[in-house]
Amino acid sequence: MRYPIDLTPDEDTLLVTCPDLPEVTSFGLDEADALRMAHGAIEEALAGRLVQFGPIPAPGPIGGHSVRVSLQTSLKVQLMWAMAAEEVNRAELARRLGWHRPQVDRLFDPNHATRLDQYEAAFDALGRQIEVQAA
Repeated sequence: MRYPIDLTPDEDTLLVTCPDLPEVTSFGLDEADALRMAHGAIEEALAGRLVQFGPIPAPGPIGGHSVRVSLQTSLKVQLMWAMAAEEVNRAELARRLGWHRPQVDRLFDPNHATRLDQYEAAFDALGRQIEVQAA
């Protein structure tokens, strides 16, 4: 999963913004630094939305620069999208999995390294499968 970013010269730095995540604003001293900063800012923005169980927009078209989201964050976001598409809330997912609610909440915790078998179980409970493609 990749989010597009804009790099705008601003005096002696590059301003970093993300059209899909308006809360993302950072800067870098050069392009490489700006891309590193963009990665951290996008991960943090997605983490904030995951914690709040708020809406997460799909990445828009990539025209120039983009930042790849970590696999762990990508799986959490895609699980949230799958739940929304199936109109399933966390309580219902817990019921389908036979798990306690805190176990389901950890699936979305940006600081929790969820095991792959737990993601598989959650996606299975939604009638979906995980597919990973190397880019």
